Amino acid sequence: MANMFAPTKATTVTQYIGMVPDDRRPAIKTLHAFIQDAAPKLKPHFAYNMLGYGAFPYVNYKKEKIQWPIIALANQKNYISVYVCAVEGKQYIAEKFKNDLGKVSVGKSCIRFRHLEDVNLPVLKKVIQLAAKKPGLV
Repeated sequence: MANMFAPTKATTVTQYIGMVPDDRRPAIKTLHAFIQDAAPKLKPHFAYNMLGYGAFPYVNYKKEKIQWPIIALANQKNYISVYVCAVEGKQYIAEKFKNDLGKVSVGKSCIRFRHLEDVNLPVLKKVIQLAAKKPGLV
């Protein structure tokens, strides 16, 4: 994965959340707590200009071996993104549940939305819990 995330000066989870614009900060804080509640074994950390939860070994586009987040949360310019880096069989878990996730846009491992109330949170919780058990990418 290329580093497609908006650069930030943050180096910690707390700094990242503090730098999120005021209009989005409540949603990011809620999702941060929600992800930790849904998958408490996935340790939160700051990774690649976003919040990461858990990690798995991954070879990036530069052929470097890195630890990539299983779940990631990012504030983007036009939306909030939850990345679910996990597959079941040969299908990305986020794509498998895209029709049940609410008013969101789903592309492979990414779930994008403008407002927290657009997301079907019980389904997102199920997606996160499945991902915690099956990390990795196709």
